[in-house]
Amino acid sequence: MRLVLPSTLLILSGCMTVDATSNNIAQSQLRERSEARVKLGIGYLKQGNMIKARENFEMALKHDPNYYRAQLSLAHYFEQVEETESAKHLYQSAFNQHANNGDVLNNYGTFLCRYGQYEQADTLFNQAVKQPSYYRISTSYENAALCSLKAGNKQRAQEYFHRALAHQPGRPTSSLNLAKLEIENRSYVDARLRLLRFHQRYGAQKSSLKLLIELEQGAGNTTLEHKYRGQLAQFD
Repeated sequence: MRLVLPSTLLILSGCMTVDATSNNIAQSQLRERSEARVKLGIGYLKQGNMIKARENFEMALKHDPNYYRAQLSLAHYFEQVEETESAKHLYQSAFNQHANNGDVLNNYGTFLCRYGQYEQADTLFNQAVKQPSYYRISTSYENAALCSLKAGNKQRAQEYFHRALAHQPGRPTSSLNLAKLEIENRSYVDARLRLLRFHQRYGAQKSSLKLLIELEQGAGNTTLEHKYRGQLAQFD
């Protein structure tokens, strides 16, 4: 996903066309340098080298101040070091410049949800999935679902988890959270099938076994409950 910035050229002579082309090449090179710094910064961030991460993210923004990935990367860095106001400023700036970019909408929505602005976040997630060039739709629906859970709206969360799985079946976080909601709603058959499919794809996990124990306990199936308790004990 890359931004294509429209440009209007007033061609008065041949030399003007050459200048415009040169400018486009120069801008492309700056974008490449910015992207290279973003990738370096992400690598350092994963290693826990916060100083080098910030240095590269700031260089990325210096190369191309309007590049959304540079803006989002530095904003994420500020979140990690709890510089909330700096992060908010960068997310808002990215949103003001790239209001139709799905990644910007999704990341800004995640930030807003983290700080309790649930309805604003929900609006951004829904805007993200509508963008024609955005393909991380399942991610945004899952984020919208998790945000709805945080806001206490379980019904809306369940709808979003369903949408996330429709776009990407088998997403582990969506699968487990949806199964938990189905257990709470006593939809035991749906939850059981979902968790068994989860085991087929990922194998038995502590989180999924705990849900199956809760499910079979609620359904009154003591034999299956003891079976899953035995499997869970093997993780200790």
